Amino acid sequence: MPIAGMNHFTVLTDALEDSVAFYREVLGFETGPRPPFSFPGAWLYAGGAPIVHLVATAALPAPSAGVLDHMAFTATGLEHHARDLRRRGIPFTLGRQAGSGLWQLFLHDPNGARIELDFDAREPQPGEA
Repeated sequence: MPIAGMNHFTVLTDALEDSVAFYREVLGFETGPRPPFSFPGAWLYAGGAPIVHLVATAALPAPSAGVLDHMAFTATGLEHHARDLRRRGIPFTLGRQAGSGLWQLFLHDPNGARIELDFDAREPQPGEA
């Protein structure tokens, strides 16, 4: 059976409200419907699809980032995102993918999960301010 595509990522969190705020305010996801599971959590949507599933837990496993190396999202507005992350005091690294020139911005969510935002190579390099 061939894989048809990515469905979602599940991120464990011991700070559900902070995590929801991060994915909404920093990355622009929208909260949306979630089945009535017997455990707390939230589903965050992009383009009408539930992409990030947050599951609340009393304590995160060690190491907190788990075995997931990172999750990557296609994004637009590199200058805006870089400025917003600096304003919020959220550290990030920015580089170009070898060959394609794609911009790759890496940051961490409140739970230690590493996130990659990919921007078109034609977007201008953001300023330092």
